[in-house]
Amino acid sequence: MDDFARPFWLGLPYWLVGAILILALFGAFQVYYWVGRKLGDKLYDSRIGVKVGRERIEKVERVVEKWGALAVYGCFWVPMLRHTLPWVAGALRVSYPWYVVASALGCLTWAPLWWFGLWGWLQLAARSPVTAAVVAVVAVAGMALLMVRRRRRRRAADETLLVS
Repeated sequence: MDDFARPFWLGLPYWLVGAILILALFGAFQVYYWVGRKLGDKLYDSRIGVKVGRERIEKVERVVEKWGALAVYGCFWVPMLRHTLPWVAGALRVSYPWYVVASALGCLTWAPLWWFGLWGWLQLAARSPVTAAVVAVVAVAGMALLMVRRRRRRRAADETLLVS
């Protein structure tokens, strides 16, 4: 039997669980939008708004104002934006039809990469746990390296602005 069609969770094949999770993510993005639309300016004073911070929300607003629905698609690929931008898009009243298209495309491209990547990693771990551990360590180290580089560039840019 093909590994991909073998029962995985609650007797459902892996691909069907992935499809259900993609639909759930799409649904969550719609809820985020409508909650943000309902909150509007109250977003800043909400518990989430206070936790995220006004400065971060304003940065996200500038991204949404500049890129519109394209920012919604892009937010899937940026960890912090993934959970804040949909609320802000609703508060800024981004065109809902365009929001739906952008969030659907994001769900259909981002989620399968993670879902099938996880499936591939689990298959690797079943065959060679040591290799799977090495792959995980390399992935974490790569992410850490990218974060350090980004922070250094940001600090250098900030110092350049202060000197100017």
